[in-house]
Amino acid sequence: MPDSANDTVRFWFDPVCPYCWLTSTWIRTVARRRGFPVEWRFISLRLLNAHVDYESWFPPEYEAGHTAGLRLLRVCAAVREQEGAEALARFYEELGAAVFEREEVPEHSGSREYRGTHAFVLPVLQRAGLPAELAESVDDTRHDPTIQAETDEALALTGKDVGTPIIQIGVDGPAFFGPVISRKPSDDEAEELWDHVVGLARFPGFAELKRSLRERPQLAAFGVGQGEVGLTEDWHAGSRRQHR
Repeated sequence: MPDSANDTVRFWFDPVCPYCWLTSTWIRTVARRRGFPVEWRFISLRLLNAHVDYESWFPPEYEAGHTAGLRLLRVCAAVREQEGAEALARFYEELGAAVFEREEVPEHSGSREYRGTHAFVLPVLQRAGLPAELAESVDDTRHDPTIQAETDEALALTGKDVGTPIIQIGVDGPAFFGPVISRKPSDDEAEELWDHVVGLARFPGFAELKRSLRERPQLAAFGVGQGEVGLTEDWHAGSRRQHR
């Protein structure tokens, strides 16, 4: 755990990654129960994979999804710049719910391109109590250097063969990719998982603990309810070849 309740846990996210979203809900639970702040930072799967030939590395829909993620991160950057860190935390919470948690969605919202549009972002901003004009930032490339810099910052802490999320325990503490979870733990399970993860991360010689076979994300957007096991290797968050 952080050395004190005031130590910040830093969390790098891409809003289109379902595993990142599930891990973010876990972190929010632990932060609430343990009393530490979370600093939300940006990592773009589209920028991370800028050198990759998407047609040969990914399923057909992934380039559109990653590009939508970059466009959403532009709005996140604008929210933080104009409204502050607390507003960003609130916006990402509403954004993740809009992408992954709602079964009833507007027409065309199932397409990954739609997630990166003004029409998709506008009601999310409204639910978060943020100015509607921030939706225009989906096209504002002036935020891209900030997103790139924070992506590079995250990879400098962990190495390049990782994905989302990346977490750092304290501003100068150990950082790691993951944990990759496919369902939301209970409050007690969340704290137990946190203690195990931090224990591993704090051991200087620890490098990796991994398994590839897993269940589908337990999220409404995937038509899989909590506790319904649907094993798959196609949604693997630990490989850039298979990133959501």
